[in-house]
Amino acid sequence: MASLIRVAVVGAAGRMGREVLKAVAGDETMTLVAAVDASHVGSPVGELVPNISNLGGLTMQANLASALDASPADVLVDFSHHSAVRDNALNALMRGCAPVIGATGLSAETVDAIRDGSADTGVPALIAPNFAVGAVLMMKFSEIAARWYGDVEIIELHHDRKEDAPSGTALMTAEIIASAKSIPPSAKPTPIVKAEGALGGRWHGVPVHSVRLPGLLAHQQVMFGAPGETLTIRHDSTDRAGFMHGVLLAIREVRTLHGLVIGLDKLLFRPEI
Repeated sequence: MASLIRVAVVGAAGRMGREVLKAVAGDETMTLVAAVDASHVGSPVGELVPNISNLGGLTMQANLASALDASPADVLVDFSHHSAVRDNALNALMRGCAPVIGATGLSAETVDAIRDGSADTGVPALIAPNFAVGAVLMMKFSEIAARWYGDVEIIELHHDRKEDAPSGTALMTAEIIASAKSIPPSAKPTPIVKAEGALGGRWHGVPVHSVRLPGLLAHQQVMFGAPGETLTIRHDSTDRAGFMHGVLLAIREVRTLHGLVIGLDKLLFRPEI
């Protein structure tokens, strides 16, 4: 019988972290060995995810390095704050633990440091702007459509507590579209912008609009336009449980990767999966 995948979670007391705890505890191929967060330190993890019985009496810990030293893990899932991700990932890599990173708003310097750390240690790492399978498919469909349309805009909508704008999903979508486009955008008159930002920002030449409102979770639509038609590709996440299929897939497969890999699509579209 194959051994269980030992999983540690940092940012475990957050809304996404709690969903990860619940998903890992409910998966028969995994075992939760550590939960780390700056809040709820010393509290039983079972208080955060009630009705889950197989947590083994784990308590919330404050220091990731100490937690991994005491309970070695195969995979670290990180939904903490972007300011902590670099140190979290390097602490994991140095201990032979593969990071699966879902925290957003990462700087280029953080990504480069994780890439270097993965190369130096030989331990793989995965950064995914979005773990929802439907969101990854939305990006793939947008890549296909981009070959046939010159004009496109992205509208992303998130809850009002999301700090970064545009979202990582929107930025990645724009990069994918820009790489796939073969038709230039149509000529347009010089706009008269009466309110700054009304036409959105641009990322790799693709206009991106961000909305932050209570009542939303995570939503994105990609709108392509051509004479006489529009094509809209939209994905809506209405519950954080919807991200867990991708998170569990990443936990199972991250150690089969080489170096730092960015995007869940690298797993979803592998022929053997």
